[in-house]
Amino acid sequence: MMVAMRIVLLDSFTTDQGEPDAFWGPLAQLGELQVFPRTTPAELVARCDGAFAAITNKVAFTAETLARLPDLRYVGVTATGVNIVDLDAARRAHIAVTNVTGYAREAVAQLVFAHLLHFTHDVAGHDAAVKGGAWAAAPDFCFFRQPLVELCGKTMVVIGAGAIGGAVAALAEAFGMRVVRAAVPGSPGSGRPDRTPLAEALPSADFVTLHCPLTDATRGMVDAAFLAALRPGAILVNTGRGALIDEAALVAALAAGRLGGAALDVLGTEPPPPDHPLTNPSAPWARRVLVTPHIGWGTVEARRRLALEAARNLAAFIGGEARNRVV
Repeated sequence: MMVAMRIVLLDSFTTDQGEPDAFWGPLAQLGELQVFPRTTPAELVARCDGAFAAITNKVAFTAETLARLPDLRYVGVTATGVNIVDLDAARRAHIAVTNVTGYAREAVAQLVFAHLLHFTHDVAGHDAAVKGGAWAAAPDFCFFRQPLVELCGKTMVVIGAGAIGGAVAALAEAFGMRVVRAAVPGSPGSGRPDRTPLAEALPSADFVTLHCPLTDATRGMVDAAFLAALRPGAILVNTGRGALIDEAALVAALAAGRLGGAALDVLGTEPPPPDHPLTNPSAPWARRVLVTPHIGWGTVEARRRLALEAARNLAAFIGGEARNRVV
């Protein structure tokens, strides 16, 4: 009798939010599926021992870990970035690695503009003020907590104009913004004629939005020099990877008062420590910093697409096809 191949899903909760049956049915049809809401590094090897395939979002596979799993033939990353897997070690071990691209394009682009509109209109702040009695006590028919700003005519610099960056650029143009697609450091496409060198793009920016992958060339890309190159009052948006930003440099730029604001859906450490300066509500720059807890990818629609694409990737590998193969 044929034994079903064992598939281990290591960190299901962020995708299924406690409803595994509603998300992982297509994956379960491919073999004997074990679903774990969360997996610590100490639990990883034991859970994957004897497994044919492992599905992971944030649980990291180092060279040492892969060496201890001789039966493993496939690692499916339920994300676009694959920096959690030692790709060279996977290649040496003949372990296929796949990712999922494009599943959160609309979701992340939508959040970018939620962040931008926070800075231009502060809808939540005005609502809180009204409910706190400020409008009822106002001498005029209206009041403003801050100067209100139109996006039309402003310049947005997009760093990383792939699927998500492209969707953000399209929305920006729909708002009447001027879009500058900047070259990504270390990218093979950085010399394309439709990519503007960073040194030229940054001084023109009213808004900068990050959508590039985390690589050796982009890690810490947003440093003191990057921030100093921006025009005064510019706003930085990061829905990509937290490590793209040198957070100490960002705090220093905020403290100096030159940076208009920072809208962050990601941080270098997630969850952040409780004393993180960018989440400190008492910091002098707190009102110029918006932090959301890595929600850009997380619409219901995007999470369903992600789970389905993870199953399709594994099904293709089983069938001898290369689909979204990184290794």
